[in-house]
Amino acid sequence: MGVMAAFIFAAQMINFPVAGGTSGHLLGGALAAIVLGPWAGMLVMTAVIAVQALLFQDGGLIVMGANILNMGLITVAIGYGLYRSVSGRANSLRLGMAGFAAWMSVLAGALLTSLQLWLSGTSDLQIVIPAMLGVHALIGIGEGFITVGALYFIMQTRPDLLDDSSGAFKGGRGWILPGILITLAVVLLSPLASADPDGLERVAMDMGFIQSNRSAPYEVIPDYTLPFLGETSLSTIAAGLIGALVVGIVIALLGRGLKTKI
Repeated sequence: MGVMAAFIFAAQMINFPVAGGTSGHLLGGALAAIVLGPWAGMLVMTAVIAVQALLFQDGGLIVMGANILNMGLITVAIGYGLYRSVSGRANSLRLGMAGFAAWMSVLAGALLTSLQLWLSGTSDLQIVIPAMLGVHALIGIGEGFITVGALYFIMQTRPDLLDDSSGAFKGGRGWILPGILITLAVVLLSPLASADPDGLERVAMDMGFIQSNRSAPYEVIPDYTLPFLGETSLSTIAAGLIGALVVGIVIALLGRGLKTKI
């Protein structure tokens, strides 16, 4: 759980370009659900989103609950449900369904966000839904490819982690070091992330409600930048390492505390 949380945190720092000067990034809910199961996956996503908001002022404090629901709980539930529908089938079918589940999870999160924007009086429903779903349909393709790539790697190295059998023991810790090394590699790539606004930010800019946002009442590591290092690549990497370590430790301790002895 700790390694998965750290990896998802790091991966979310890397925005990839999408059409029209927009970028997207991994959500990771479907990936977490498929590897860890729904409940552990929800805990991982909650920890990632909470640390982003509290430590990096990313995502917002007032809307943290909505973000956890939209990006954490819904994505995990959809990802796990669709993937389990092909439990025990051929790896190719499972990978295909995982990619589709990841894509659908992004669309579901975008749809739920659209409904919340409408219910809050921020935007008209007939305008925000096409805008949000249009851009996130493209972002979801990236989510699908990343999810499938990660699962293919796991299938080749530790297939027991994806054992569909009920109550299967996913033992051993040999995967922890590779997971940490992959997370470090992703953090090192974070300065290469696209500077274009992400899907929601782009829609907010185009529809004019981005001005309604508020600054956080405090700053710790704002915008993944350490104040004493300035806006440099080293600052971004250092911030990413701190965030990945914090979220990994938080969720590892939480998972250990909740672990049931058999």
